[in-house]
Amino acid sequence: MKIDRQLGILSILLQRDNVTAPYLSEQFEVSRRTINRDIEDLCKAGIPIVTKQGINGGISIMEKYKMDKTLLTSSEMQDILAGLRSLDSVNGTNRYGQLMEKLLPGSSDFMVGNQSVLIDLSSWYKTSLAPKIEMIRTAIDKAKELSFNYYSPKGESARRIEPYYLIFRWSSWYVWGWCKGREDFRLFKLNRMDKIQISEQAFAKRQTAVPDLSDERIFPGGIRVKALFEKECKWRLIEEFGSGSFREQDNGKLLFQVDYTDKENLITWLMSFRDKAELLEPEYLRAEIRESIERMRRKYDNAD
Repeated sequence: MKIDRQLGILSILLQRDNVTAPYLSEQFEVSRRTINRDIEDLCKAGIPIVTKQGINGGISIMEKYKMDKTLLTSSEMQDILAGLRSLDSVNGTNRYGQLMEKLLPGSSDFMVGNQSVLIDLSSWYKTSLAPKIEMIRTAIDKAKELSFNYYSPKGESARRIEPYYLIFRWSSWYVWGWCKGREDFRLFKLNRMDKIQISEQAFAKRQTAVPDLSDERIFPGGIRVKALFEKECKWRLIEEFGSGSFREQDNGKLLFQVDYTDKENLITWLMSFRDKAELLEPEYLRAEIRESIERMRRKYDNAD
């Protein structure tokens, strides 16, 4: 990407007294003309870059504007590397690792060792997810509209959006964009998107802040849940809600109390425990679960 390359060029210029256009062209695998355009863009951005012709010529930053190459500590660089590698884990490439090499010339020793933080964002859906991420990134970079079929608990719908952000949150990938049909910003889960296409229709980017994805805003709660779990379910309650979500009873059972957002998700979650969980409150949901169990029983009773 253009911005990645320009950041890489800037990093090299900050760390070296002088480099040549052919060197940068080889490092970033682009033409010298592209490098010259990148240098022009950096100059327009206010970076005082000097170019000299001749045998000892090259590209450099004015000396008095030099920054200490130790601006980032080893620990900070490890954090950056962990983040870049986590992006590689999404699609199984080494693109961001290679970018790190270009940002830190001569840093091969650092790249291969002394890593204490490893982040893997890959999922069971890597084969289908990676192409979606790449397509959405392209649409965002080129300011092109996206069209797709979307599947939600409310049903299937055809959507057309102006994409603005790719987001990894709540262990899943999402795209945040302006929905043309709803005339508002919406959050779409990538695993629910199908038949994604980049439109030829470009859009003028709207003035928008980074989306507020706080749990309180996206999942406002509203369902006060009280349930009893068998003691062998403790590990799941701790993993999913924390040790403060329940109290152990004298008989060993776990009294679970939390605020929940979505009724259907709550029922599905409770049913995943089969006979190891009993919903106590709210009563109307207890009645719905009882009716669902009865319908299931009749289906199995009528099975051949």
